[in-house]
Amino acid sequence: MAKKPGTNPKGEFAFFNVFYEDDSQRSNRRVPSELLGGLDGDEPARNFIMEQDREIAEKSGRPALEIKRIERVGVKKK
Repeated sequence: MAKKPGTNPKGEFAFFNVFYEDDSQRSNRRVPSELLGGLDGDEPARNFIMEQDREIAEKSGRPALEIKRIERVGVKKK
């Protein structure tokens, strides 16, 4: 059954492209919006994604990759 319009909250997550030291990329990683903003800007997103990567690495048995940089999706570069 289809959802009623307006029941999906917008802005609940911010999306980031993550670039790793081995030049691989993961797109559209979701980060809760309530973690972002303030004086730290997008830095809490890096910590959140690093924690996700650690959990994934533990489950997969592979080492977590080192993050080179993150970019918020949909934000124009200056």
